[in-house]
Amino acid sequence: MSPEECTLFSGAASGAEAEFGAAAERHGLAEVHFTFEGHPDARKRGLRVLTPEELRHGDVSLAYVSRLMHRDYHDTTAFKRVLQCIWHQVNSGQEVYVVGRILEDGTVKGGTGWGAEFAKLCNKPLWVFDQEQDGWFRWTGEGWKVAEAPAIRHPHVTGTGTRFLQPNGRAAIHSLFDRSFGEPAAP
Repeated sequence: MSPEECTLFSGAASGAEAEFGAAAERHGLAEVHFTFEGHPDARKRGLRVLTPEELRHGDVSLAYVSRLMHRDYHDTTAFKRVLQCIWHQVNSGQEVYVVGRILEDGTVKGGTGWGAEFAKLCNKPLWVFDQEQDGWFRWTGEGWKVAEAPAIRHPHVTGTGTRFLQPNGRAAIHSLFDRSFGEPAAP
């Protein structure tokens, strides 16, 4: 599969999402970064500002997400919009890559965790690069399994993750794209 056949679906937040976008641009993939009016976007290429109606398509009960994730979330408009944008990211991709931290209960830390849980619910191929464990993990449908370094296999790929990107997380994102599409030519 060539990079020209692929589209990255992500958010425009700083950290992992911005880095997924940088890797996609470096390799020549199209990008769609879902955001909402008033969000502090770190990525401008492929920016897609969702309308209020489009945001409602990704609406989810915070009580449901809190139960699913085993934690409480603040009921704020901004947080709801972030979850709605994550819904659009995961809904658009055929496979999902996340950079963050897998917790003991099998969820992924932070708002990013909703993206991983939604990917599980949709039965989409899901990989997480756990920055603390310094490795890739694949969701099997029953639990997390240490994974060989994955490669992108579908033309619609979702990349999301923590705002607190560490050097190993950054390297994992760029290595994923290099394995999938080869080293890009020097500019």
